[in-house]
Amino acid sequence: MRAAVLNTVGDAALDVRDVTTASVGAGRVRVRLHKAGLCHSDLSAMSGVLTHPAPFVPGHEGAGEVVEVGEGVTNVKPGDRVIVCWMPPCDRCPSCRAGDGHLCRSGYATLATPAFVDGGTPLPGMMGTGTFAEEAVIAATAAIPIPDDLPYDVAALIGCGIATGVGAALNTAKVRPGSSVVVIGLGGVGISIVQGARVAGAAQILAVDPTANRRELALTFGATAAVAPDELDDARKRITGGFGFDYAFEAVGRPSTFRAAYDAARLGGSVVLVGAGSRTDLTDLSMGELFLNEKKILPSFYGGDDVRRTFATIIDLWRAGRLDLESMITHRVPLTDVNEAIRQMHTGEALRTVIDLV
Repeated sequence: MRAAVLNTVGDAALDVRDVTTASVGAGRVRVRLHKAGLCHSDLSAMSGVLTHPAPFVPGHEGAGEVVEVGEGVTNVKPGDRVIVCWMPPCDRCPSCRAGDGHLCRSGYATLATPAFVDGGTPLPGMMGTGTFAEEAVIAATAAIPIPDDLPYDVAALIGCGIATGVGAALNTAKVRPGSSVVVIGLGGVGISIVQGARVAGAAQILAVDPTANRRELALTFGATAAVAPDELDDARKRITGGFGFDYAFEAVGRPSTFRAAYDAARLGGSVVLVGAGSRTDLTDLSMGELFLNEKKILPSFYGGDDVRRTFATIIDLWRAGRLDLESMITHRVPLTDVNEAIRQMHTGEALRTVIDLV
């Protein structure tokens, strides 16, 4: 079967070649992937912003069909339709027992169990998954069953970007009806935040991005205004009378955009950090302003709640017509064109790309 392999961190292109899946051992399943999503975190892992051992098969958003299960697997069976979850709750660790299944780090342990074999050499998949492949062997807990009416392409995007963005608005920030919101960064996660804020009843949703077509898309998904970054301060004054927004979301993962979100929030407002940044990037907030402004800084990891609950909520809202997930797919490519999809992601030509695997 084919997979897209990153040979060295920092490589400009993926190598699409034949590999095999690893054997299905106890507690693991083999999934025939139908669709995968290209997320900006894939690019960050490829570039080294997010640390990941190489070579590896990128991709952590995906959906498909279980074709084989290992010993002791009871949560899924062959034929089940599933979302691939890159950080599945284990239901045993202290975070899971505290009700914070999204903070379970058991998923990291799967990095030591390669999903693939390349020329006799074990080959890991990104975060224990590796969805840029026609099949993958993953932990059984990472296979989250989905209903029959959910299309594979939509399900793939729910697996990370949509859950991260919608969850940040509904679970982490708990956006209140009638409130004001600004979202900085309009990739798949940022657009999902916009949709989540709209579902929550925000009265004003300002979308901020340097790319014109993404600003235009944000308006179709529920933003009430959209501006370039250098227009943010004027928009803050115009929309909030200079007081600031109740909720400021950062969906880029850079110190400069986090600073912009902090400055855009009102006194006592919430600054929600959603973008995945580097461990070496430091903010420039002072102890004095943190104390005096009482702005709440809320990091939001993977939707801010047990991902199984977040997935279920999103599916219910999609069924009710309150989330438009199909329109987020602005580009589709076969696996052989994954490098063209990466180029479009870098240039902002595509909001979300779905890779067709079956």
